[in-house]
Amino acid sequence: MKRSIREKNLAANSQGVPDIRSEVLESNGEKGAGKVIYCKRCLMPNSRPRIVFDAEGVCNGCQYAEKKWKSIDWEARRKEFLRLINPYRSKSGCWDCVVPWSGGKDSSIIAYKLKFEFGMNPLLVTFSPQLTNEVGNYNREALIQQGFDHLFFRPNQKVHRRLAKRFFIERGNQKVAWDAGINAIPVRVAVKFNIPLIFYAEHGESEYGGKVLNEESRKMRDFTEVIEHQIGDDPRNWVDDEITVKDLEPYLYPGFKEVQKAGIKAFYFSYFFKWSSYENYLYIKDKYDFRICPQGRTEGTFTNFDSLDDKSDNLFYHMQYIKFGFGRALRDASRMIQNRQLTREQGLELARKYDHEFPALYFKEMLEYLQLTEEEFYDIVDKHRNSEIWKKEGGQWKLRYPPE
Repeated sequence: MKRSIREKNLAANSQGVPDIRSEVLESNGEKGAGKVIYCKRCLMPNSRPRIVFDAEGVCNGCQYAEKKWKSIDWEARRKEFLRLINPYRSKSGCWDCVVPWSGGKDSSIIAYKLKFEFGMNPLLVTFSPQLTNEVGNYNREALIQQGFDHLFFRPNQKVHRRLAKRFFIERGNQKVAWDAGINAIPVRVAVKFNIPLIFYAEHGESEYGGKVLNEESRKMRDFTEVIEHQIGDDPRNWVDDEITVKDLEPYLYPGFKEVQKAGIKAFYFSYFFKWSSYENYLYIKDKYDFRICPQGRTEGTFTNFDSLDDKSDNLFYHMQYIKFGFGRALRDASRMIQNRQLTREQGLELARKYDHEFPALYFKEMLEYLQLTEEEFYDIVDKHRNSEIWKKEGGQWKLRYPPE
C-alpha cells in the first residue's frame, strides 16, 4: 500500500515529529493528493502549509489584505495601541518593553517607533544568526548607535551546528533550532528582567495565509501557535547520545504559568499598524544608514532589503522551493501584490525569473557549517523533493505545476 506524505515524513524523522511537508496539498480536500494551484490575486500556491483558498480561488492572505485596505480602522487601532502602552511607559528610564530584534528593517522600525515616536524604552534582544555577515553586523550597529540597549545571545556553537545538520537531514531545514531560540530567548529575557511587554513584527498566519487560532491571536502572541507553527516541536525531544537537556536550555520556551505569573504580554505590531515590509524598508532607510544587499539583489529573489543578516537564509529559502514548489521571489512578489506594490503580472514575471536560482554565494560556507560533502548535500535535497510537486525530465527536475 502506498504511504501518505504524512506517513513517509513520520518514518523519515527519527524523533517521530511530522515534517511540515505533511500539510502540502491538503487544502485540495484529499491528503497527499491533488494539483498545485495558485491564488488568483497573488501567486501563493496551495502547497504553502496551512493556507486556505475560497471558492473563487483567492488565498486567505489576500482576503486579509483586502480587509487591511477596506475595513480596518487604522486610526482606531492606533488609539488602542496608545491606550495599551500608556500604563507601561517607564518614568524611571527602566526598560518597559522587549523587541526581538534581528537588525533588519521590520524589527528595526518597531524599535525606532517605540522609542522615538511613542516614548518607550525598549530593550533589543537578538538570538544570533547562524552565520553572521557584514551587512547584518553593520545594520545592527547602526541602530544601536541611535541610542538603544541591546542583548546579543549566541548559543553553544557545537550544539547549534549539530542541531542544524540534524534538522537539515531530517526536515530539510537547518534553522529549526534557531527558530526555537529566537522565540524563546526574548521571552526568557522579559521574564528574567520583569519587562512587561514584548512587541513582535507581523502575525504571519494572518498576513500571508495560514491558520489563525482565534481572532485574539492576531493581536496577542499565542503560546500554542508558537509551538505548533513556528517551532513545530518541543526541544526536549532533541536529546540524543551527544545532546543533553542542559544543552537545549537556549531553545526552551518558558512555561505558560511562568509567563503568566510574570505578567508578560506579547503583541504583534501589525495588528495596530498596517504592515508592509517594503514600506518598513522605505521608512527605516531614511532614519539612519541602513544598508541593503551588497550584491544588488538577494539570491533567489528580486529584492535587496529583506533577510540580509544571515548567510544561512539563502539556503533556507531554496529548501522552501524544494519542499513546497515556491521560492523567495514568489513569496516576495505575493507580499508586494497584496500590498498593491506590484501587479500579479509583474510578480509572475519576477517569480519565473528568480525563484529557481541556486544559493551559490555562500554554498561552500554552508557545506562546511553543516559538515557535508556536495554529494551528501544533493542527496539530502532530493530526498526532500515532493514527488507530487516535482518531476524529472531529461535528467532535470521541473515543477509539475509551474506558477501561472
